[in-house]
Amino acid sequence: MSRTSGTSRRAVATASLALSGILALTACSAPGGSTTDDSTADGGSTASGDFTCGTDDVTLSAYIETGFPLATALFDEFSAQHPNVTIDVREDQFAVITQNAPRVLADDPPDLMRLPQVSDLAADGLLYDLEDAAAHFGWDQWPGSQLEQMRVDENGRRGNGPLYAMGLNFSMTGIFYNVELAEQIGMTEPPATLAELDAVMQAAKDAGITPMAQFNGGATGGLAFPLQGLMASYGEPADINAWTFQQPNATISTPEYARAAEHLQRWVEAGYFAPDVNSLDYSMMMSRFIDGESLFIFNGDWESGNLDTQMPGNVGFFLVPPVEDGGEVGAMSAPLTYGISARAANPECAAYFLDWVATNDQARTIAVEIGGSHPMGPADAFMPEISADSVTAQTLAAGATIGEDNGAMEFIANATGAIYATSWTPNLQKLVAGEIDAATLLATVQADYESQIGN
Repeated sequence: MSRTSGTSRRAVATASLALSGILALTACSAPGGSTTDDSTADGGSTASGDFTCGTDDVTLSAYIETGFPLATALFDEFSAQHPNVTIDVREDQFAVITQNAPRVLADDPPDLMRLPQVSDLAADGLLYDLEDAAAHFGWDQWPGSQLEQMRVDENGRRGNGPLYAMGLNFSMTGIFYNVELAEQIGMTEPPATLAELDAVMQAAKDAGITPMAQFNGGATGGLAFPLQGLMASYGEPADINAWTFQQPNATISTPEYARAAEHLQRWVEAGYFAPDVNSLDYSMMMSRFIDGESLFIFNGDWESGNLDTQMPGNVGFFLVPPVEDGGEVGAMSAPLTYGISARAANPECAAYFLDWVATNDQARTIAVEIGGSHPMGPADAFMPEISADSVTAQTLAAGATIGEDNGAMEFIANATGAIYATSWTPNLQKLVAGEIDAATLLATVQADYESQIGN
C-alpha cells in the first residue's frame, strides 16, 4: 500500500506518537473544595487522602513523550468527562525525557510525567508514593504482574516495595509485517522458528525488498528491540527481568545472550536492515513501513491502531519466534509508565486520572483502539470489541500468549536511568558500523551497567 511521502509524514506526525514529553508547569488551584494541597517546607505538597479532582477548576501539568496519540486522546476524554480539569501538555522526545527526568521532577515538578526507568528516580525521592492511592482505588486487586515493574524497594531494586508509577496501558513488542510484500515472496503465515525468519528475510532481500527498516539513529538505538526478541528466543525472560530489576549478580554476559547478539550481528552483516539504519529515526522507520518500503519492523503494539488506520487489512503481527518449533516465546512487555512528581501541585487529582485510565470504559476503549494495547486494571474489566481482521486483534492475541508462557520482560533499555542513552544506543550503532562484535557489545554494556548501579 503506497502513499506519497508527504501523506505518510503527516500520518506519522499525527498518529505515531509514543516516546516523548516535556513538562509544562502552571500555577494550579487546589483539586477541590474537600481536598487541600498545602505546600511543604521544601516546596512540595501534602495530600488529604480523598483522591479526587473535586469540583473547583484545576490545571494538571503533563510532560509527555512526543510521537504517540494515546496520552493526548486520554487527556481530551478526561477533560470532557471532568470539565473542571484542564490538562496543560508539553512534549519531548523520549531520549530527552530520559536525560532530563531528575532535573524536571525536582525543579519543574509535573503532575503527570512519562517516565523512563524509575528506580533511580524513586531512590532519590523524586516520585510520589502511590501506595495510599493503590489502597484507596483497589489496585492491589489487579494482577500483580501489571505493577511489579513500577515497585521499588529500599535498595533501589524494582519488583517489590512501594508503587511509584502507573501505566496508561500494558504494551508489548514484536514484528509487524506488510501482508502484500509477504505474499510476493511466498510468506503466507508467520515464521515458526528463527531459521524460518532468517529464510524469509533472505527471500525478501533476494526480491529487492528491504527486509527490515529498523530505526537505530540519533539518541535511541532501535536495534535493542530485535536484540531483546532474540534474547527471549535463546534465553529465559526471567533472567532479563533479574537484570533490568538490578537483582544481585545479574548479568547479560551469558552464553545464551551471546548467541542472541551473534544472531543480530549476522542479520546486520547479511544486509537485512536498511543500509542507512544508523541514521534512521523512529518517524522515518514508520514512514517507510507505511509507504510499503520494508517487509518488517520490530515495534510495539502502541502502533496497532495507527497501522489499522493507515494500512487497513495490510498489516500482520507476530512475536519473535523460538529457536525450535513449539518453543515458548517472550516479548518486551511493560506498562507505558507515568508517574507523579513528589513535589507536584495536584498529586491526588493526578492519581485519580491514572485510576480513571484503567477503569473507565471509554478510557479503556481509547487504550485499545488508539494505543493498540491491553489496558491496565482488573482482570475482568470491560474490553471493547475489536475487528478480528485488524492488527490490533493480532497484538492483543499475542499478549495473551505472552501471559500464558510467562514471557513478559521489561525493556533492557530500562535497566538503569542512563543505560539506554550512554551504552545500548552507542554500542548498537558501533555494532552496525562494524566497530565492535557481539561479544564486545554485551561485555561493554554489562560493565557500564555495573558501574551505574554501583557494583
